[in-house]
Amino acid sequence: MNKKEQDFETAIKKLEDIVLKMETGELSLDESLKKFEEGIKLSKFCSDKLNEAEEKISMLAKEHKLNLKGKDGIFS
Repeated sequence: MNKKEQDFETAIKKLEDIVLKMETGELSLDESLKKFEEGIKLSKFCSDKLNEAEEKISMLAKEHKLNLKGKDGIFS
């Protein structure tokens, strides 16, 4: 998985596909472990992308003196 060539939406789709394959129960143990490992990497990639987006939105909001925080934090 090349992070520079992958976008968030593609990673989410791949992660959804992995979950569906694993839920069928038709994968061998080795295949399941490989898919699990791939899923962990995709999950981290997506989490990092979401954190980057949240930081950028917070920065832009501060620059424009916007209050986007609700009672539970940003975007609530």
